[in-house]
Order: sequence, then structure tokens, then C-alpha cells
Amino acid sequence: MSPTFRALHNPNYRLYAAGGVVSNTGTWMQRVAQDWLVVLLATNDGVALGITTGLQFLPALLLSPYAGLIADRMPKLRLLKITQSVMALTALVLGVLAVTGTVEVWHVFVLAFVFGTGSAFDAPARQSFVSEMVGPDDLSNAVGLNSASFNAARMMGPALAGVLIAAFGGGVTATGWVIVINGLSYGAVLLALGRMRSSQLLTTVPEERHKGMIRDAVRYLRGRPDLLLVLSVVGFAGTFGLNFQMTSALMATQVFDKGATEYGLLGSIMAIGSLSGALLAARRVRVRLRLVVGAAVMFGVVEIAAGLMPTYATYAVTVPLLGLAALTMITAANTTMQLATAPHLRGRVMALYLMVFMGGTPIGSPFIGWLGEAFGARWTLIGGGGLTLLGVLLSVALFARSRHRLGEKVLTTDPVRAVAVAS
Repeated sequence: MSPTFRALHNPNYRLYAAGGVVSNTGTWMQRVAQDWLVVLLATNDGVALGITTGLQFLPALLLSPYAGLIADRMPKLRLLKITQSVMALTALVLGVLAVTGTVEVWHVFVLAFVFGTGSAFDAPARQSFVSEMVGPDDLSNAVGLNSASFNAARMMGPALAGVLIAAFGGGVTATGWVIVINGLSYGAVLLALGRMRSSQLLTTVPEERHKGMIRDAVRYLRGRPDLLLVLSVVGFAGTFGLNFQMTSALMATQVFDKGATEYGLLGSIMAIGSLSGALLAARRVRVRLRLVVGAAVMFGVVEIAAGLMPTYATYAVTVPLLGLAALTMITAANTTMQLATAPHLRGRVMALYLMVFMGGTPIGSPFIGWLGEAFGARWTLIGGGGLTLLGVLLSVALFARSRHRLGEKVLTTDPVRAVAVAS
């Protein structure tokens, strides 16, 4: 089997990956449809888009530590079945409200928060479940393939959503049908989870409950400047830079005067670069901290450049580079955190990682939305990229002051050796 796809030799992972492609396609369809729904209900209000995105990610900020604790104490397969069912039901409710014409903006706000709550508990379990399916030798490859699957869906989902919304009339009801399709797509994941062979899972012994379990993970991270650097880099990027749902919607409608089809096409074009980055990550045997930092710097620079593009065509040419840089940074950071963390703490550490990565969005999205309202849609990209770049450079400067605690090898070794240095 090709080194790019070596994790697929595992039958459980094949099931997981197949279900993920279907569900991820539906998820990207809903992201486009939900944003278009808010644009229709709130008359192109950038703040309303920012609030919607923020509410969807707010539970990651509030609940991730507890979600990670549950992921370490509960069988992950059972937990994933629960969280996937919650997200499916939430999508179906929003879709039915839109199809029946009874949806209002506050409905979207509430259901985005409920969906985000399910996602907050799903994410750490899903991230740490990968290591139970494939083991350490194939973990880096599986993380890259997960990103490839996600971005293959990202190529198909937005374009399909744009076509379907236009085909169904382009109104509120049309967005509802697309969201209903996403709700049904979760059935593929639930079917895959139900058919997995539990005997072939590398299940870790659940942590026994004791006081200070979350503090244990925080204490562990405080002693790992290398992991703190990764957290800081993705924190700045997630808060200010990775607001593609909102920025693309505002650029398409306000700057380039385009409709739903062109907006959906932008997501698919960006996913070409993202998919390339994910496939390159799947072939990578070792991941270095300098790759996380370098990709984040490239991401900030390209995002600023995208905001300066004069036409829809030049903007569309730029966004694949944005996707490539973003996915290289994300997959490198994810792999580093998983490989360099002690197995019994992985659920809680990944939850804290996701809290930092996704939890900044409730702060960043409304702020970036306000920038778009106050100074124009271009500043959602120029400001987001500039703040990301500034934050990454600050993070590296702070890490340089503390890296003597782990030794000079931290920036040049792979995460597995970094664990040995730390211990």
C-alpha cells in the first residue's frame, strides 16, 4: 500500500474514514447553507454572521476541559455515538425550521450553540480515538488522512451546497433542505461506528476518577514549553485567522457582488490547497515544531495578500495557498500534540488544545465581523492575517526564553523524542 494511505490497512479505520467522508461533506454543506441563511435573515449583517460562528464555537471554550475528562474516563466509541446523534438531531431541527419558513435569526443562534456543545464533547473523543484505531506507528498518517478526507469533503460540500441552494430557489427554504441533508449524513458515521470491531481497538484503561484531573493536564502542559508554543500558535490563528466561513461570505457578497454559487465555489477552490496540504502531511514521517511555526507565518502572510486581491478571479487564485498553509499548520500541530502527549493524559490534553484552537473563535469572530462592518470586508482578512502573524512571532519570542528547560533539541527533533527530553 502507498505510504500516503498506509493507515487504511486497518479495517476499523477504513470504516471510520468512509463514514467521515459522507458526514464531512454534509457538514460543509451546512456551513455554507447556515451562513447563507443568516445573510438572508439578517440582510448581510457581518456581526450576525460573527455571532453565529462565535456561538457555535463558544462551547469549545467553556466545556472542552470537562469534555476531555469524559473522553479519558468513558469508552470513546460509546461517547462518539452519543455526540454524533446530538449533532444530527440539531441539524435536522434547524433544517425543518428553515424548510417550513418559521426560522428566525435567534433560532440559528440557539441551535448553533447546541450544535457546538455536541461538537465540544465530540472533538476530544474523536481526536484521541484515532490512536486507539491505528496505534502510534500510523498515527501521523491517519491524522493526515483525516484532514484529507475533511478537505475532500470541503471541495465537494460548498460547491454542492451552492448548486442545491440555487436549484431550490436560493431562499430560506432552499438552505433548509441542504441543512436537512447534513442531518441525514450523520447516519453514515453512526453506521460505521456500529460496525467497528471492538476487539481490534487499542483501548486504553479509562482513568479512575480523582480530584484534580484537569489540573493534572494543565500542570503537564506547563512543564512542556514545546507544546505551549503549539497551543499559542494555533490559538492566535484560530482566534483571528481561521474565520473562512465569515470572511468568504463577506468578500463574495460585499466586495465582489456574487451569489450563493460563487460563494460555495470559493470554499471548494480553497479546499484544493487544503487537500494538498493534508496529503503532504499524510506522507510526512516526522513533524517538527519549526513546520508548525513556518506554516503559521506563511498563513498570516497569504491571508493579508488575499484581502488585497482586486478581483474575484485573483482572490480565487490566492485562496488555495491559504488552504495549503492552514492545513499544513493544523495537521502538524495536531500530530505534535497527540504524539508528544502521554497516553493516559491524551484526552484531556487534546481537549485543552481544542479549547485554545477553537475556543478563541467566540472572541475573534465577532471582532473580525466588526472589522468588516467598520472598515470593509477586506479587513476581515487583512486584520485577521496581521494579528495571526503578530501572535505567532510573539509566541516564538516567548518560547525562545523558556526553551532551555527542555534543551536546544526541541526545535529540531520530532515530537516522540521531545517526550523523552521532557521526561
